[in-house]
Amino acid sequence: MNTSKLVLVALGAMSMMLIGCKSVSQRDYDAAIDENTQLRERISGLQENMRQSSESNNAYQSQNEQLRSEIARLQSDLNSAQSQPRTGFEGINGVDLSARNGAIVVGVASEVLFNSGSADLRTNAKQTLDEVVGVIRSTYSGNEIRVEGYTDTDKLVKTKDKWKTNERLSAMRALAVEEYLVAKGVDNDRIYSAAFGPSKPKGSKQASRRVEIVILSQ
Repeated sequence: MNTSKLVLVALGAMSMMLIGCKSVSQRDYDAAIDENTQLRERISGLQENMRQSSESNNAYQSQNEQLRSEIARLQSDLNSAQSQPRTGFEGINGVDLSARNGAIVVGVASEVLFNSGSADLRTNAKQTLDEVVGVIRSTYSGNEIRVEGYTDTDKLVKTKDKWKTNERLSAMRALAVEEYLVAKGVDNDRIYSAAFGPSKPKGSKQASRRVEIVILSQ
């Protein structure tokens, strides 16, 4: 083989080597690009997870603050309730307790005590009044008691001929409760009734129709 042929063979071999090197470098480059893309996508996913986690954490913190505030309010209400002396009337079915100028007001809705347009006590009402009497006799036997009758502001229609006015109806209902309490042992000399008709309405018609047994302070 002459020199020129050897040179050609050598050049051919070098060309093949260069082509091979270029091919390997391209594969490495492409692999690196793919890996870089995957890493970017993974980083982006992690960042999104962190953002969502941060938002959730902020929401949980806000919710926790609201719960803490509600717990504090309920605890305050509980402490306030515990600091107030019990009257003895708590837990009696159909009774709504309040206070007025130092007096205890035992409110009973007319629907508990009477049928519509009637001043005759319902049978079920007597159980409620019996429990009220028990507390009065055991705890407030020395107090004066005023039984107050109230109605709503609607004018009488069906029972107008019987009662004439709301004041008359409220008076007869208060008297019915007074007489029942006396019959059950409340001192007749320490109890009296009063009628207010529609003069002191409450938030609704149903709430306005009521009898209030007021335990006056000694």
